[in-house]
Amino acid sequence: MSEDRMIKVEEVTSVEAPPKARVEDMESAPAKLERKRDYLEGFLAAKPAEVAPGAVGGDLYEAVINALKDIFDPEIPVNIYDLGLIYNVEIDEGHVLVTMTLTTPHCPVAESMPAEVELRVGAVPGVGDAEVNLVWDPPWSPQNMSDEARLELGML
Repeated sequence: MSEDRMIKVEEVTSVEAPPKARVEDMESAPAKLERKRDYLEGFLAAKPAEVAPGAVGGDLYEAVINALKDIFDPEIPVNIYDLGLIYNVEIDEGHVLVTMTLTTPHCPVAESMPAEVELRVGAVPGVGDAEVNLVWDPPWSPQNMSDEARLELGML
C-alpha cells in the first residue's frame, strides 16, 4: 500500500461539550394560554366612511335602485334592473338621471317604459325630479343580465 492511500487514525481522549441552546424569551404555560393582542381590534372598531345619500351605496341611491327593481318587463318576468336595461343612475341634489335601453328598438313598451321609470323614480322620497335618457348604443344583450335574472329565466 502506498503512503497517500493510508488511513490515519487519531485517538481522542476527550471532547468539549457543545454549547446548550438558550431561549431567553420563552413563554410560560399560563402566558401561552392568555389571549394575544388583537391586531384586528383597530380595524374592527373603525366606523365605515360616510357615504353621500346620492352616491353609490347611499340611502337615496339604494332607494332609486329598489324602485327600478319594482318595474318589470311585461314580456319577460324579470325586473328591468336585473335584466340589464339600466346602464347608469346619476343623482345630483335630488335630480336623478337614469340612462337606460330596451331589449329592442321595436319593443312594445318603448313609449311607455321610460315614462314609467320617470314616475317610479320621481316618487322616491328625496328625489326632486327624474329624467330618463333612452339610448340604443351599446345595444342590449343577454350578457347584461344579472345572474339572478339568468337563473330566473333558466339560462344558468
